[in-house]
Amino acid sequence: MFYKVKVKDHIRVPPKMFSLGRRDAVLQNIKSAYENFISKELGFVVNVVDVADIKEGVIVPGDGAGYFESDFELLTFRPEMNELVYGTVRDITDFGAFIDMGGVEGMVHISQSMDDYVSFSKEKVLQGKKTSQSLKVGDKCKARIIAVSYKDAHNPKIGLTMRQEGLGKLEWLEQPQAVAAKETKKDKEEKE
Repeated sequence: MFYKVKVKDHIRVPPKMFSLGRRDAVLQNIKSAYENFISKELGFVVNVVDVADIKEGVIVPGDGAGYFESDFELLTFRPEMNELVYGTVRDITDFGAFIDMGGVEGMVHISQSMDDYVSFSKEKVLQGKKTSQSLKVGDKCKARIIAVSYKDAHNPKIGLTMRQEGLGKLEWLEQPQAVAAKETKKDKEEKE
């Protein structure tokens, strides 16, 4: 889920940036410190939205940099259990598919890719035996988050499933609707 988070922190501005305006210098340093930052508390920091307040700076002896207490807002993505997400297949391996959810990546294990016996081909395609459904790089998908691990803070893991009803490659989800529409049209024609 995406959140706007208010943060208060002391932002270090090096002396070489003193020629910039205070707001610009602080904003640049907030962006370099927080954008693409990952933590269990914040989740994945996507963007710095706004700087609300910047207090008077303090220069620390021996450092020479200015430290400014600042209040600012961040846009974060914090994956939550059972959350539905949309994404694009970025890569397929013999053990599953990697889904890009817009700057954040999750993995669908091969056993969770579809409700069928699934095989992997050298062309990087996951193929269902009974249904003949296939999943390849570039396909748009709908999945559910089933696991989140921050064990490695620099590379958190998000586990996904597409085996439940209403999940999977978007083309698969549209097929039953097309069949139902044809059946409804056929029923109408028979009644007339």
